[in-house]
Amino acid sequence: MNQIQNGLSVDVEDYFHVSNFASVIPQASWEKFPQRVEQNTAFLLQLFAEKQVKATFFILGWVAKKYPGLVKKIQTQGHEIGCHSAEHRLIYDQTPAEFQADVHQAKAALEDIIGQPVYGYRAPSYSITKDSLWALDILIQEGFAYDSSIFPVRHHRYGILDAPRHAHWITRPVGRIMEFPPATWKLGKMQLPIAGGGYFRLYPYWITRKGLRKTNQEGHSFVFYLHPWEIDPQQPRIKQASFFSKFRHYVGLGSTAAKLRHLTQDFAFTNLYSLIPTISS
Repeated sequence: MNQIQNGLSVDVEDYFHVSNFASVIPQASWEKFPQRVEQNTAFLLQLFAEKQVKATFFILGWVAKKYPGLVKKIQTQGHEIGCHSAEHRLIYDQTPAEFQADVHQAKAALEDIIGQPVYGYRAPSYSITKDSLWALDILIQEGFAYDSSIFPVRHHRYGILDAPRHAHWITRPVGRIMEFPPATWKLGKMQLPIAGGGYFRLYPYWITRKGLRKTNQEGHSFVFYLHPWEIDPQQPRIKQASFFSKFRHYVGLGSTAAKLRHLTQDFAFTNLYSLIPTISS
């Protein structure tokens, strides 16, 4: 019996881009920080090549503009290029016009580099919530085939708890778009986020593996994500951030690479666009 293919994704941003640090690191200061995204992404590319897995790399427009060669390197190694916004602004902090301008700029920049259409989008910090569902209409209008921004969990910054847990089509007034929710594990009335990121760094690996296997046993693909900075325990520390923000950002950095090697051995992965034909209409 063939293994179920799952979606592997990387949000390509640097450690100083994250929403956790936005209150202490304004965008105007980004250039002042040591850049580590190129070397960390190269590490992930090497690991994926060793494990013979393909992924979707949702690339921040700021990164693409600064490192177009990195975007091409990801593409030439057979991975999908997706869009992660231009400036990592939370969607619900923007007007629809601002969001459309951001998305249009980022998508166009990526397509100019790779010479191909960009079909997938992921919002900064999963910021498509019930208050910003209008963003889906703009994504459809801008030519995206799928989104991976609606996290079916409760969180202070993101999430729609009662959203479907598995890949599904969303029909809007302007058309339809495939939604790939990050993975959750339903435990009674609870939905435990097990999709990657900080959850992957915090949990013992066996918890992640058990929850993800449960999804496959139920006949569904899951979506997993991480950031290049999450395999980089030597990154500079942001001392002015709050204790909670620092804990969330730095917990488990030293173990992420080893866990990721286990993950890519235990499950079958591909890029998200490849999963669309497997989803019934």
